[in-house]
Amino acid sequence: MKKRNAFQHEEIFVQFIREQKERFYLLAYNYTKNEQDALDVVQDSIQKAMLSLDRLENVEYMKSWFYKIVVRTAIDFLRKHKRLQVTDDDTLQYLTPAQEDVYENVDLEHALEELPQMYREVVILHYFEDLKLADVANILNIKLSTAKSRLYKALKLLKIQMQDVKGETAHG
Repeated sequence: MKKRNAFQHEEIFVQFIREQKERFYLLAYNYTKNEQDALDVVQDSIQKAMLSLDRLENVEYMKSWFYKIVVRTAIDFLRKHKRLQVTDDDTLQYLTPAQEDVYENVDLEHALEELPQMYREVVILHYFEDLKLADVANILNIKLSTAKSRLYKALKLLKIQMQDVKGETAHG
């Protein structure tokens, strides 16, 4: 029975990846800031997931389970390579698939980039990936209260940064 269940999980997982691959790429890209590195992170994440698919007890948790794998793989990648990549706006525009929730506002995008990683990832997972805060906490391996406080602090910092930008525009 377990063989059949594992096979069903695999079919569901493959379909899930096909449907969501752009989102996973963008999530990885958010960490790596490099097209090839993001692709490598997604590929490594898929490989890790396939190897541990039999440990996924309920397919309803597949989304948060796989997000956790992508986030951890991206963080491991950054630790291993200890580098940051900067990408110009044209490349970012080209790489970003046309979706409704893509940041249209360059000031917001810049403000997000200025946030420390621990705040930025909570905002991205919650608002851009439409995940519940409980799922965000699970993915990042933090308490729900920590996720809430990071989100609150991130939104406060974003508000300050966006007001600074508006102030510069008004005076400049």
